[in-house]
Amino acid sequence: MSQPYIVSARKYRPQTFDTVVGQEHITTTLKNAIRNSQLAHAYLFCGPRGVGKTTCARILAKTINCSNPTADTEACGICPTCISFQNNTSFNVFELDAASNNSVEDIRTLTDQVRFAPQQGKYKIYIIDEVHMLSSSAFNAFLKTLEEPPPYAIFILATTEKHKILPTILSRCQIFDFKRITTQDTVHHLQSIAVKEGMTADEAALHVIAQKSEGCMRDSLSMLDRIASFTNGQLTYAGTMEHLNLLDADFYFRLTDTLLAQDVSAALLHLDAVLDKGFEGDVVLNGLAEHMRNLLLCKDARMAKLLDVPNDHRKTYYDKANQTPPAFILSSLNVLNDAELGYKNATNKRLHAELCLIRLCYVLQAVAPEDDVLKKKDNPSLAPAQPAPQYAAPQPAQYAPPPPVTRMPEPVRQVINEPIPSMPMPATVAAAKPAAAPTPAPSPTATASSHAAMPEKRPVRGISANLLDDLDEEEEASCDTEAPVLTAEEVHAMYDAYMQKMRELNRSVPVAQLSLITPEFIAPDEVRLIAKTYMAESWSQTVRNDMLDFFRARTRVVVRMTSVVREDESMKESEPAVLSKTDVYELLAQKNPLLQQLKDGLNLQIEY
Repeated sequence: MSQPYIVSARKYRPQTFDTVVGQEHITTTLKNAIRNSQLAHAYLFCGPRGVGKTTCARILAKTINCSNPTADTEACGICPTCISFQNNTSFNVFELDAASNNSVEDIRTLTDQVRFAPQQGKYKIYIIDEVHMLSSSAFNAFLKTLEEPPPYAIFILATTEKHKILPTILSRCQIFDFKRITTQDTVHHLQSIAVKEGMTADEAALHVIAQKSEGCMRDSLSMLDRIASFTNGQLTYAGTMEHLNLLDADFYFRLTDTLLAQDVSAALLHLDAVLDKGFEGDVVLNGLAEHMRNLLLCKDARMAKLLDVPNDHRKTYYDKANQTPPAFILSSLNVLNDAELGYKNATNKRLHAELCLIRLCYVLQAVAPEDDVLKKKDNPSLAPAQPAPQYAAPQPAQYAPPPPVTRMPEPVRQVINEPIPSMPMPATVAAAKPAAAPTPAPSPTATASSHAAMPEKRPVRGISANLLDDLDEEEEASCDTEAPVLTAEEVHAMYDAYMQKMRELNRSVPVAQLSLITPEFIAPDEVRLIAKTYMAESWSQTVRNDMLDFFRARTRVVVRMTSVVREDESMKESEPAVLSKTDVYELLAQKNPLLQQLKDGLNLQIEY
């Protein structure tokens, strides 16, 4: 009978600390704690999915109960405790899935078991997976036991969302943060498994699997099994890209060449061929953005370690990066980033992707080519190996000196050499100002020699000093004019005119409120509105801008308008006095004297 098939994620699950991939900072700490007998009573393993949290918890549980640990602090695997653990028959290790057992009753059942000492081994280990799924009541019921457990009890909590755990739980645990497994570590581990399984795997194919898993070893092993079944154990780069429904680097290289050639038709045809294969537009945009980023990283040797591509593709990336202007890459990344952000909100997604490619085709016309020319002069290796759009800085226009002139026409000489006539001045100013001496006209010989000596200078018409003096004098004359002065009578008249305007517009409410306001003029330009009530003052604020426009339209003074409340004592309603019962009786007795006689005649005592 053949053995049942076991997936690689379970078959090659690490059984010792040394076989855990990419978590050396965790395994080394745990081994030292076991070697020095410094085990904590509670651990919290947190990190992304599929990086070894539960695996490390099981290895720790097996190792601390092993009867014969190795010199490297690993479980021996042959003692009764290790064998029972491997067969899932150990009574000292309890695993609880908090996602389905998250109530208070489940935690109380667990705490009741903690009271009993282990039957075999030193410790009882409780592994609670997805601990963040526990309810708040369950967390609170677990606090006391977690803080002061028996000396033989150890709790190992595992979670992918540490931020959901109560701070009171976090403070009672030793926290270990697991990190994502690097692409290189994942590739090495997949290569060892492929050798054990008799597969033929290209390094580029394994690199793609490691990138697609995003640091999750469990996902990478699942993809390895799936692709091995698809390719019958022959993992090639093309087969892996086809099965994972990814676009290979060759497509992006061809698309980049099309964009550099500014061939809009070819770019749209490339996109159409990809869309016909079932890819979405955002996959193309995202992949092209990552491709541009890789080209940018290849521009500097210091950033080479950030390039996460198969080793077989590195040389191609370096060659293509030398053929691509840096300004084009940066501008393309900006365009692609905006396109990715707007893709979800686009109604016609195909048109959105096509417009992005069209913009990229014309990026070269928008970037400044001078930077690339200078860089190519400094580093000849950056010159393109294939035909690409060439750029040349525009050459400055050469100045041709004018031909020698023997004699200029008289009107032209007057325009060039004579000053600009000044503006007409007032009679008084013209009389006080002496006339400027006329400028002598240069001889033809002097003019020709000056042109030959200084060919780069051309005659320029300037502003004469007479014109500037005339403008200054006119400004001084305008300042001497007396400014209009506002008086209190004009302010009252303007206020009455404004109220009349309100009456003509049938605005009865503002008229009623403005009638309770008295304008007061404060020289030189302030109009203070004195209101008798707060409501009237509020209405003055409402119509203030309109009133200012009214005042300024009829006077040449820029008026400032303020308001203040001065309550009129005569307008206050007299509040009725509060009388006591004795005062009421005396008031009635004053109005009717017979009431007092009745009280005295009957000798009555009034109870108030």
